[in-house]
Amino acid sequence: MKKFLQSWLINTLAVLVAVYIVPGIRFKDDSLWTPFVTSLVLGILNAFIRPILMLLALPLLIVTLGLFTLVINALLLLFVSFLLGRYFVVDSFGAAFLGALVISIVSLVLNFVTGTNRSRIRVVHRRRPPDSDQGGNGPVIDV
Repeated sequence: MKKFLQSWLINTLAVLVAVYIVPGIRFKDDSLWTPFVTSLVLGILNAFIRPILMLLALPLLIVTLGLFTLVINALLLLFVSFLLGRYFVVDSFGAAFLGALVISIVSLVLNFVTGTNRSRIRVVHRRRPPDSDQGGNGPVIDV
C-alpha cells in the first residue's frame, strides 16, 4: 500500500509539473482533488490499457527503438482528457506529447530521488588477469 501511495503522489506531482509547464494542458477547476484523480485515472490506464497498446505497436516500438512509447503515453493522456473533460483538458496532440515527455522525465527523476524505481545499478571491480601486461601478445580467439 505504501508503494502505491508513493507512486501515486509522484505521478500527481509529475502531472502538476506538466500542467504548469505545457501551455495546452490545464485543469478546469481549482479543486485540490483534481490532480489526484487525474493521476489516478492515468495510472489505471497505464496499468491496463498501456500494455495492450504496447503489444499492438510492437513493430513500431522496435523500429523507433522505443521512442513510440511517448506517442502511446500522449494518446493515454488525451484519453484521460476525454474521460475527465470537465476537470482536465489537453488541447492538442502536440500538447499531449510534450506533457507525456514532461511527465515521464519528472516521474523518472522523482522515482530515482526517492528510491522507488525498480532498476538497480551495480558496479563490480575485478582484478586484472595476470597475463594482461604482455602488451597485446596474449592469446587470440578467432570466431
